[in-house]
Amino acid sequence: MSDTPLTLAAVTGAHGVAGEVRLKLLGDGLDALKAHKTFNEGALTLEKIRSDNKGGAIARFAEVSDRTSAEALRGTALTVPREELAELEEGEFYFSDLLGLPVVTDAGDPVGHICAVENFGATDIVEIEKPDGKKFMVPLTDNAVPEWDKARMVIAEAFWDR
Repeated sequence: MSDTPLTLAAVTGAHGVAGEVRLKLLGDGLDALKAHKTFNEGALTLEKIRSDNKGGAIARFAEVSDRTSAEALRGTALTVPREELAELEEGEFYFSDLLGLPVVTDAGDPVGHICAVENFGATDIVEIEKPDGKKFMVPLTDNAVPEWDKARMVIAEAFWDR
């Protein structure tokens, strides 16, 4: 769908004094990150990574040797090219594929576009921004989203927050 690099994690801060960083995992967890040796078009080379036992990870990059350098990475997204990821199975998608997608109702009325995708534990949720800038969320379930493809997402009229 897109050739934009995909974000697998984000640096949340330094860990200790030797240059390690704390990571928020955004992909399929620690194993998905371990599969890659470099991030951000080769700017960061992964030397070690381990679980923080809280749902995140602790990592060491070859280019980061002290706490000051680690702290400077706070907020940095760790990205990899799409072609480095495994092929998707039928029905699977990357959240990034939905961003910017136009949204219409099942009656064909334009609604806005997808500005974010979240998962708070129960199901994936798309956040839709209307032309006036207001936003609302819709669960990514069959009854709320009867269809979508790379060109648009259709939401059931009952879920449209006018």
